Amino acid sequence: MKHILLLLLLTSPLHAQDVAVAKLEASPRHHEWVDIQQADRSVNAFVAYPEISEKALTLIVIHENRGLTDWVRGFADDLAAAGYIAIAPDFLSGFSAEFTRTSDFPNQDASRDALYQVPPDRITAGLEAVQAHVSTIEAANGKVAVIGFCWGGSQTFRYATTAKDLTASFVFYGGAPSDTTTYAGISSPVYGFYAQNDQRINAAIPTVNSAMMHYGKSFEYSIFPDSGHAFMRSGEDPNGSEGNKAARAAAMEKLLGILEGM
Repeated sequence: MKHILLLLLLTSPLHAQDVAVAKLEASPRHHEWVDIQQADRSVNAFVAYPEISEKALTLIVIHENRGLTDWVRGFADDLAAAGYIAIAPDFLSGFSAEFTRTSDFPNQDASRDALYQVPPDRITAGLEAVQAHVSTIEAANGKVAVIGFCWGGSQTFRYATTAKDLTASFVFYGGAPSDTTTYAGISSPVYGFYAQNDQRINAAIPTVNSAMMHYGKSFEYSIFPDSGHAFMRSGEDPNGSEGNKAARAAAMEKLLGILEGM
């Protein structure tokens, strides 16, 4: 039945969200929702497990500025398909009594507006709680990396400046902290994935690169040609541009190549 649903969806006009729903419905991998305690609230998170015989590296997946969408969950499943445990926290968890998670909001514009009201310290505390939770997963091998997109890419870079025991940080078209002195606290390699047609983000790359070099930190980045901001999601849209599709494929190959060496 799942394969029939996938076939029907893939032969209809689709967007990236639709593709993600089809993938999740058809996925043979184990998915679960967990509530992770963080101070006086809990962080709701989606977990996707790989079908492998050995313990796996874990990736904390930080969503875009629209909250924990189906696309983000679909990407977590992509990582599980490649052999990694992926946990995607919802940073709109406990936003209010009425809106306790992303799916409670009436639309993505409302979830975006709400997300920008969440204090940065609360995001950091949530990530710390998720990282601590990962250490209790018996199928995990103890190595933890963080990966984020757009808003989540910015949060990934920011978290790297204070986090301990990270194996790597993967920043997809997210801005780096403007206070470059915070880079002194980075203890893991940072990998940047940027779109060619995204000058709003790319304008700061030379400054970021210089500051990372100044503090002796590892910063390796790629700029993918003919692509725009959010190419990882847009490149999964069947109606998306060829540039975004090619960038997504190349970025995924690069990401998995780096992970394989960890």
